[in-house]
Amino acid sequence: MKVVLLSQADAHGGAARAAHRLHTELLANGIDSWMRVGRRMTDDPRVVTSRGKVARAIELVRPRIGEALLRLQKTPNPVQHTLACLPSQLSSSRLVQSADVVNLHWVGQEFMSIGDMAAIDRPAVWTLHDMWTFCGSEHLSDGLVNVRFTSGYASDSRPRNHSGIDLDSWTYNRKRKAWTRRQVVVTPSTWLADCARRSALLHNWPVHVIPNPLPVDVFRPLDPATGRAAFRLPTDAPLVLFGALGGADNMIKGADLLWSTLRRLAQLRPDCQAVVVGQSRPAVTPEIGMPLHYVGRLADDQSLALLYSAVDVVVISSRIENLPQSGTEAHACGTPVVAFDVAGLPDVVDHRTTGYLAKAYDTEEMAAGVAWVLEDPDRRRALGEQARQRAVSRWSPAAIVPLYLDAYAAAQMLYEKHG
Repeated sequence: MKVVLLSQADAHGGAARAAHRLHTELLANGIDSWMRVGRRMTDDPRVVTSRGKVARAIELVRPRIGEALLRLQKTPNPVQHTLACLPSQLSSSRLVQSADVVNLHWVGQEFMSIGDMAAIDRPAVWTLHDMWTFCGSEHLSDGLVNVRFTSGYASDSRPRNHSGIDLDSWTYNRKRKAWTRRQVVVTPSTWLADCARRSALLHNWPVHVIPNPLPVDVFRPLDPATGRAAFRLPTDAPLVLFGALGGADNMIKGADLLWSTLRRLAQLRPDCQAVVVGQSRPAVTPEIGMPLHYVGRLADDQSLALLYSAVDVVVISSRIENLPQSGTEAHACGTPVVAFDVAGLPDVVDHRTTGYLAKAYDTEEMAAGVAWVLEDPDRRRALGEQARQRAVSRWSPAAIVPLYLDAYAAAQMLYEKHG
């Protein structure tokens, strides 16, 4: 079987990393897998992009054109938006036409047009990494509560604080008119599957819940002392790890909720210290009542695994997440995770078994959950062991690849039946 994965990139961002990991595991299982990307960031010979200087220049310009057009709509929704209106002709490429199955992943930033996606005349599987496929131009539903995707973007459903051209509705209606053939949908989390099934656009498409594969042989428990020495972290303090959240105004990632949690935690556990990955130390650091250690961006999985193993707990303060790899990777390294009980996070954390799920956006409970993980060394050790077991059973390639092969077979059957 020849599978072609379409993705805007192959390494930068969680969706790109997930797509490339799937591609790698398909190859390891004897599948003839290829990736076609807009930005090639690995040296994988089976990842291809546009050929020639002119074609590559066009790939760089396309997102900028899309961003310029998006200014015609005024929206307070801060998430990524994609119009997918610039034709790419990817559907007619030799690679796509030679595929037994085409697996679309994150195809934003004008990597493909809506028409290009409809023109793929091959069995197709759509792996959703956010809500864009069944929304308008927005990649997450506006304000986290507006659900225009369930009603079909009627004109009277537009929020009052939007103005300009309703590009969300325009994009949605282009999808509705173009995507007349049902395709197989894959969502990494149960939450996103439920959203897709409730959507006006995809409610009658078959949906499979298949988590992103995780290389559990790389992400595995390592010696904490070695990790702390490698990153120059204190050896005698409980360490709480979190990823850089893009500033206090990033409402989706919950930066405001994180700082509130850590300030409360500093009162409950004055001995705690915090570790930030994905960012170098800024000129001004937040005042949270505990030391902050910045380890910068880590470019390889081995370094990430060493860091996860070095800390005591990982905190995810997001208001909405699909299946965050920071959580699955931490679990694979035997590290408990504390998060809010929202969206796809219950698919990661088994409450009080592999970590702690706090009531949505309750920072006092989240701080108490972190303290609960840390207060008993034997409990912390048991949580880590159970987290590792959960990772291997749920997210290892041995568990995930067969599920994807089933989804590919379902796509082929659907294509043969309906064309």
